[in-house]
Amino acid sequence: MSGWLDGKRALVVGAGSGIGRAVVDVFRTEGAQVAALERDPAKCQVLTEEVPEAPVVEGDATTRSANEEAVKAAVNAFGGLDVLVNCVGIFDYYKGIGDLPADVLDEAFDEMFSVNVRSQLHSVKAALPVLREVRGTIVLTESTSAYHPGRGGILYVSSKFAVRGMVTSLAYELAPDVRVNAVAPGGTLGTDLRGLDSLGLAGRSRATRRAVPTNSPPGSRSGRR
Repeated sequence: MSGWLDGKRALVVGAGSGIGRAVVDVFRTEGAQVAALERDPAKCQVLTEEVPEAPVVEGDATTRSANEEAVKAAVNAFGGLDVLVNCVGIFDYYKGIGDLPADVLDEAFDEMFSVNVRSQLHSVKAALPVLREVRGTIVLTESTSAYHPGRGGILYVSSKFAVRGMVTSLAYELAPDVRVNAVAPGGTLGTDLRGLDSLGLAGRSRATRRAVPTNSPPGSRSGRR
């Protein structure tokens, strides 16, 4: 039985774990050829071993060069590209403005927006020429936080509102040549969504979280991606 993605060629950015890895697996199950961009060397190794037919590029998705290399790898392997999915993300663990030391605010802002926003812009920019050739599709990652924000998490929520605006703007700009949509996940425990290094949170991961802070308003902060 054929899958609903038979014949499609996809690039998944942030493919090594969590939502990104789930996208890789589901796309392959549905018949797509999938290439991957992943920053973590260990995750790249796992992808290479478990998905040997997939081109895997190790690189930083916040950079132009890594995204261009990944697009090139996909095109070289598959002859083109139909779908771009970016699942890259980082989290602030509900830090409000009062929780952010003034001397690291600039660094934390730059880190959050570099990962959550700039990476998606670089992915789109790199893939756009080949996607236009086939009237392809772009899927970016928002969050329920961009629709139902709550207390705390000022940098994370701001970054996801930025992505929401980016998606809307791109959808208007690129239509009808390229379709642009986004997914806004809710609770994603077990995704290895990491904290900001600039706030000393790089060692924290939602892969090991089992509870939501008690000051989390219902329907707002319990489901961030």
